[in-house]
This record gives sequence, structure tokens and C-alpha cells, in this order.
Amino acid sequence: MIIAAAQFTARPCDIGANTARMAGFVTEAGEQGASLVVFGELAVTGYELEAVAADPGRLTLGPDDPRLAPVRDACRAAGVAAVVNCPGPGLTISSYVYGPDGALLAHYDKQHVTETELAAGFVAGKVDGRFVLDGVRFGLATCYDAHFPDLAERAAADKCRVLLASSLYGKGGGVAERMTVFPALAADNGLSVLLANHTGPAGPYDACGLSGVWGPDGAIVAEIGAAEGLVRAEIPLP
Repeated sequence: MIIAAAQFTARPCDIGANTARMAGFVTEAGEQGASLVVFGELAVTGYELEAVAADPGRLTLGPDDPRLAPVRDACRAAGVAAVVNCPGPGLTISSYVYGPDGALLAHYDKQHVTETELAAGFVAGKVDGRFVLDGVRFGLATCYDAHFPDLAERAAADKCRVLLASSLYGKGGGVAERMTVFPALAADNGLSVLLANHTGPAGPYDACGLSGVWGPDGAIVAEIGAAEGLVRAEIPLP
């Protein structure tokens, strides 16, 4: 199975433009043989906490929101699953997993929200995210979640083989975190780990890109630099 991370510079609060980009990446992932593509944290709106909190009626989306239809339609047309992260109703930071038929496979709300996110009014989820695709069991994480080893430990104990992290890491300290956190998650738990990051301006941050995939031994399997695009890696089927 080939899995992919898509990184791009989201337009602040422009849901239509961002979902169009995401639909294009789903199509491209299918053309490159991928079964699954993962997007960064709050990719649908950009990492615009204050704007979302100020206008949740316009900028939060449930899994059936018609504004996400371009992505669902692209999944159906390409036969590709997608992990789509956006502000959810009630101010959650939500990952919606759409299957290759465009139907919802899983819904995960970020469990470890940051102090900045809490201050903006966002709330934490309480339930681990899981789904199965082509016989492979996946776990879900969102950015800061990856800094809490128990989340990956639970995924491994629950027979997940891959952990998918929709994230936002900036330049500077974010690069160092990316270089240490994700290899350790993989090696310590025997998981393949995928990071989908932003690149370029993202709310108050300048995102570093560097999306990638690590194998169960902690070694990097594939990575991309700071450019927009896809990074793909093959993981073994059970």
C-alpha cells in the first residue's frame, strides 16, 4: 500500500480555495498509485484560530458539510481515501477520514490542544481515532498529540500499524521537534508514522514543510522539503 502526505500553503479562511487544492492532491495521489492521502492541521481553513473562534458559524464544518464535497468527490473519482483536518462544530480540531467511496470512515478530534488553542476557545476530544483500509489498521493524531507517547502506545496496543499525524510545525524549533518526535514514535512503538505538515505562512507561524514517513524502525522512508507537493511511501500489507 502507498500512503501520501500533501503539504501546501493554505489560504486564510478560504475554504473553497483550500478544498479545491486538496481535491487536486487527492487526484494526483491516485495517479501516483496512493491509496490514502493526509493533509495538515486545519488545512481546510488554514491555522486561523482567532478568525475561526470569532465566526464559528461560517468557519466550522461537520463531516457532511457541502463545502467538503470537492474532496469527497475527488476521493470517489480517484478511489483514494483522505484524512481532512478542519475546525469542527463546537470548536474541535477535527480529522474526517473519507474512504475511497467518499463516505466517512472515521472522525477524530484532537485530544491534546495547546494553551494557545484553549485560549482561543478550542476544546479537546476524548476518543482515539481508528480506521481500517485495505486490511491495515490506522491510528490518528493531530500535531501536539504526537508529543504524548501514550497516544501512540495505545495505537500499537490496538493493533494499528500506522499512525497518521496532521500537523503544523514552524521553522526553527519546529524542525528540531519534527526530527526527534516522529522517529521516536515509530521506533518505540513499531509503527510506521506519517507527518503531513503545512509549508509557508500558517496563521502566526512560518511552516517548515518537511512532511515525511518513518518506518517501524524509526528510519526515514520518504520526505519532502519546503515545496508544495506530495510525498509518498509504501507500507507493507499484512
